Amino acid sequence: MSNKAEFNWEDFETKGFGEGYSKAQREQMAAMYENTLNEITEKEVIKGTVVGVNDKDVIINIGFKSDGLVPLSEFRDLESIKVGDTVEVFIEEQENYLGQLILSRKKAKIVRAWKDIEDALEFDNVIEGLVKRRTKGGLIVDIYGVEAFLPGSQIDVKPIRDFDIYVGKKMEVKVVKINHANDNVVVSHKVLIEKDLEKQKAEILNNLEKGQVLEGVIKNMTNFGVFIDLGGVDGLLHITDISWGRINHPEEVLQLDQKVQIVVLDFDDDKKRISLGMKQLTAHPWDSLAASLEVGSRVKGKIVNVADYGAFLELAAGVEGLIHVSEMSWSQHLRNPADFVKVSDEVEAVVLTLDKDDRKMSLGIKQLTEDPWTKADMNTKYAVGSKHKGVVRNLTNFGLFLELEEGIDGLVHVSDLSWTKKIKHPSEFVKVGDELEVAVLELDVDNRRLALGHKQLEENPWDTFESVFPVGSVHKCTVNSKNDKGAVLELPYGLEGFATIKNLEKEGGSQVEVGESLEFKVSEFSKDDKRIVLSHTAMFKEEAKPAKKAVTKKKEDSSDSGSTSSSSSAPAEKSTLGDLDALAELKEKMEGGKK
Repeated sequence: MSNKAEFNWEDFETKGFGEGYSKAQREQMAAMYENTLNEITEKEVIKGTVVGVNDKDVIINIGFKSDGLVPLSEFRDLESIKVGDTVEVFIEEQENYLGQLILSRKKAKIVRAWKDIEDALEFDNVIEGLVKRRTKGGLIVDIYGVEAFLPGSQIDVKPIRDFDIYVGKKMEVKVVKINHANDNVVVSHKVLIEKDLEKQKAEILNNLEKGQVLEGVIKNMTNFGVFIDLGGVDGLLHITDISWGRINHPEEVLQLDQKVQIVVLDFDDDKKRISLGMKQLTAHPWDSLAASLEVGSRVKGKIVNVADYGAFLELAAGVEGLIHVSEMSWSQHLRNPADFVKVSDEVEAVVLTLDKDDRKMSLGIKQLTEDPWTKADMNTKYAVGSKHKGVVRNLTNFGLFLELEEGIDGLVHVSDLSWTKKIKHPSEFVKVGDELEVAVLELDVDNRRLALGHKQLEENPWDTFESVFPVGSVHKCTVNSKNDKGAVLELPYGLEGFATIKNLEKEGGSQVEVGESLEFKVSEFSKDDKRIVLSHTAMFKEEAKPAKKAVTKKKEDSSDSGSTSSSSSAPAEKSTLGDLDALAELKEKMEGGKK
């Protein structure tokens, strides 16, 4: 038998095992079979039927020429999977290197999820998701197995301060944005609330009217008031309309998210700005004041504000009275109210004026004590000639005001400060706050006037000066200042004298300059005007006369003979020396006064 003979497959198939098919029959049978199989495309989702389940895989028939395998682990989200169940799968490969059909339920779920998410965005569908965790700026929500971002501003219409309360809870959202490049989905829960609020908002605005009482939730808080959510509509409750009493910040009496009853005070034509009130829901405290409260009544309260002109005393929430600074002390010199009271002080006062209709009240503190000018011993205590010490409170061009005690002030005229110094302004002698000793010169209780003097504490030295500085007497003086009219001279005992320009000429023809100390002769003395006029020129001009020379020669002769005086020199000695005891006593007094 020849081995090279060609094997005839047709004969074998027609004559061999079982029923054989001709080539034509096989082609016909193959065509019939192909018509019963699905034409599938890779990377698409298709439905299949579970035809078998084992420990590792689920066998699924999708109508293809072979069944596909899906790992059993991809069905963990289902309670059970059994033969006959219909599931969606993703075709990864029609045939791998082993000739198997590769399917994936996990990828099918992702593809389906994205399809549903895209449909939700396109058709404005509502999706229920599960809040998985919080993240920076918002929450992560699981929708169809895809993690979507829910911004904090899109959680609710009101600001959310605690995101953690939403974690682990289901929440309905709408897709507002898809970024395919980053597989990023943004959702919003706020849009669902806003939609529900639109109807409620329209109803509120349509029915809004002044005096209407509403309930709202405090949405935001500022130093000037709070914003209240009335159900989709915001209104402002100003700080002055929160309480009849005075408050510095709304947080003193209110808190965020608090439900409150308020009344509509006003709104604009478009109802975009709504003014609300809270205190208006209670009666005004002025209306419940005791009938016994009247002018002269003593009241107690708390200082709630201190201004430049006075302080406000709160007797009850919403009931305040003004204590003007002039009513805080009997003193005639107004000071800062902060010197007497401060905020939160508990103070007693007297009602000075009361107007319940206008809800105004003025109060006084000084009225709690007796007016010092009305005291019975006033005439005795401040009798003319009595001596006192006081504090300098104010300086003026004409003098100073001295406070002897609270409410008792007196005027010391600038001319009554010193016997010897010519003081142009009291600031040359004292300053505000200094203590000064004075004597009472005049008292007028009816007109509340008290004239005081400082120099009157000592005797008038000009009575003694009249004998110390007679016309013609010579004294050594220092030039303190000089102008085109003359010079001011410093005399003994702290006195000042004056010399005209022509009387400042020296013997050589030059002028006496500031700072020089020379002898001057008194040419004029006035006790009443306290004026002493002197001349240096008179010194050498008088000496140039013959009589003067004779006196000088005689004096020299007398000196040679040991004489200590002459008749011509006697007057000069008398005018310059005077009574030594009286001068010594006067000088001691004046030096003591300076100290």
